[in-house]
Amino acid sequence: MTGQRILGLDVGDRTVGVAASDLLLMTAQGVETIRRESLEQDLSRLDELMREYDAVRLVVGLPRNMNGTEGERCEIVRAFAEEIQKTRPDAEIIFWDERLSTVAAARSLISADVSRKKRKKVIDKMAAVFILQGYLDSLAK
Repeated sequence: MTGQRILGLDVGDRTVGVAASDLLLMTAQGVETIRRESLEQDLSRLDELMREYDAVRLVVGLPRNMNGTEGERCEIVRAFAEEIQKTRPDAEIIFWDERLSTVAAARSLISADVSRKKRKKVIDKMAAVFILQGYLDSLAK
């Protein structure tokens, strides 16, 4: 697995936040926010990023309810992951509990004094960073 990065995804209705690990699988960096237009275009751009970062492992944030149950949002994310699997059967998809990733990303951006307008543009990418970093930290333990 050495030499391959891992991508983190924060899947939303309008965007998909994308983060990538470093080669040592220690840190996550924000890559981009894919503006969702069509499933075909979304998957095509994700495929390009997987090739660019030599990534076959994807950590996909699963937005569970606060009590741990899975609702409609989880079904939407799982359906998107199934579509990824169809176009990239080699992809290893790991679901990661992302309950507080968007909250943590927002707090981080607020504490960095990022304007509300700029926060809106990068929040999904930052949430993907928190999702992936949580996973990477679990590997180190």
